[in-house]
Amino acid sequence: MQRTRAAPDDPDAAVVGKLIRGERSAALVGLLVVVLIAGCVPAAFAAGTATPRPTPIVRSATALTLSQLVGQKLVVAMDGTTVPSPGLLGRIRRGEIGGVILFGRNVTTPTALRALTKQLQGAATAGGQLPLLIAVDQEGGSIKRIPWAPPTLSPPQMGADGRTSTAESQGAATGTALKGLGINVDLAPVADVPAHAVSFINKQGRAFSFNASVVSALTNAFAEGLDSQGVLPVMKHFPGLGYATQNTDAYVVTITASKTALAPGLEPYRAAVANHLPIVMLSNATYSAYDPDNAAGWSSAIGSGLLRTGLGFRGVTITDSLDGTAHARGVSTTSLALRAARAGTDLILVTGSQATSGAVFDALYQGVKNGSISRSTLLASYNRILALKSGI
Repeated sequence: MQRTRAAPDDPDAAVVGKLIRGERSAALVGLLVVVLIAGCVPAAFAAGTATPRPTPIVRSATALTLSQLVGQKLVVAMDGTTVPSPGLLGRIRRGEIGGVILFGRNVTTPTALRALTKQLQGAATAGGQLPLLIAVDQEGGSIKRIPWAPPTLSPPQMGADGRTSTAESQGAATGTALKGLGINVDLAPVADVPAHAVSFINKQGRAFSFNASVVSALTNAFAEGLDSQGVLPVMKHFPGLGYATQNTDAYVVTITASKTALAPGLEPYRAAVANHLPIVMLSNATYSAYDPDNAAGWSSAIGSGLLRTGLGFRGVTITDSLDGTAHARGVSTTSLALRAARAGTDLILVTGSQATSGAVFDALYQGVKNGSISRSTLLASYNRILALKSGI
């Protein structure tokens, strides 16, 4: 496939200048030239509990090409346990990737994993790019990609214990281990509140409790523990999968519960927003009460309306993996990625092949060029991602 990128001889400022000239809002122009200060970085959960953050990155959108602005939205998977493919490293060096998710297939020994994450970050540094988000699903229990690392308790075990101090210490131990391996994002905790025993989250042993208040207290404590060690927590799956009886990675799931019935599932997120949670993962389910036509990951009514306007969230949103749900729906991953970008979702998680994630990049790039993806939406996402990365 012939890659579509910004012309190499185009000055960066000229590329982004075209974006600026396409917008009339003076406020947007101010957004583009913003210089981030420490106050822009997602705050720690509670005063006195956070690990001091490094000096923030200063990188306005005017310093980047359109390819780099688009690339920051992508979190992709990789093959291998030691050396990523040259193609992947090249994409990282060029700024066409903002993050990498690791799975069990990428993990062998602590030494090999540290070498791998160092090589990934080294490619970003060599290209003069922002640091990568290097993520893993380390929930505990049945979902633990690094078998030797904490948490040592599963979410149901933490729920049975019931103490926020236990959940926080489990999060802190997990954060310490992941940070030592070069991983800076944990796609955890699971904040779903099962509505019944047949909830697939419950059956998989991933739920902390059936009680929304308990889930709220323990997930926020676990997230605080991660954050205290310099690892970004990700609360998932907004606005909640408690009513889902099938895995949204493999089935098309529509939740028909009313807003009143869904309200308890929002409780963990209300607390997390108050605690300045940095990242929220949007679910692949459709919620008739909020948006009957679009799943949360590509619904502006949910990601922007409910989460940002309704709950006041100011951090970064990320889709759940788009590949499985695209297959279940009989559509391409690219089509869902475009819908997510148009809806304002900040990070797009693609766990398929390099060819698939490369096609997603090309489609997003062309979408901005032809105007089907709002320029202001792209830039707003970039600035939120930049603020996030300023703290890692």
